[in-house]
Amino acid sequence: MPVTIHLVRHAQGLHNLCRENEAIHDPRLTQLGEQQCEALRAQFPHHKQVTRLFASPLRRTLQTCLLSFGYRGTDEVPQHPPVVAIPELQEVADLPCDTGSDAAILKQEFSSLVDLHCIYDGWNSTSEWASWSSKVQDLHARAKKARLVLREMLEFADEDDHVVVVTHGAFLHFLTEDYYGVELARATGWENTEFRSFQFSAVEGCGPVPSLIETDASWKRRHGSSPRPTPKEQEKLREVFLWQLGQFIFPEESH
Repeated sequence: MPVTIHLVRHAQGLHNLCRENEAIHDPRLTQLGEQQCEALRAQFPHHKQVTRLFASPLRRTLQTCLLSFGYRGTDEVPQHPPVVAIPELQEVADLPCDTGSDAAILKQEFSSLVDLHCIYDGWNSTSEWASWSSKVQDLHARAKKARLVLREMLEFADEDDHVVVVTHGAFLHFLTEDYYGVELARATGWENTEFRSFQFSAVEGCGPVPSLIETDASWKRRHGSSPRPTPKEQEKLREVFLWQLGQFIFPEESH
């Protein structure tokens, strides 16, 4: 059995309260967001199997990961290596709220709790010429790179290992290539601190870019006996998702 990857959307951030707050640079979690992390920590059923933690380098995702899965010594959550911050997991827009902080600031704020070895100067540049631009083709390419990075980091993991990856609502659809359930009023089908479980379609060698496939147990937990969308249905859902996303961040690219 391949490694199980639990994908998590971050808890509520200040930018989630109103559109005006999207002007806040790299916002932190709200008090409710911190409470959501506590609820996830209490409800998550796989703590003892988790061996690695990964997250987008934005404050809200790092906070979510540490509050939900970090070691305290007072409960059943085990001690893990530091959270590995992966720049490819950042959110899709170039808004201030979706723009990360410099490595020096993150080092000062999170100290040894977060592993920043993947972070380099310019990781938080979202200009149209940067690797992290919000153009649709660049987002698809970044999602592929993120899957490759995760597969490489998990190359020597045991098959029964579980890992956690905390990222963002819109990017999760690019990462999973699953566009089912996106609500019209917001460009994501993921709730704050929602987790879903996935495995790579291929985890060995250096072949084609792997896909992330939601486990049967995870799908059934969310949808019961409802069938999964077909590839053709997913393609139609992708077009709708890109149109919806375009209304928020890049209308010129929403096609």
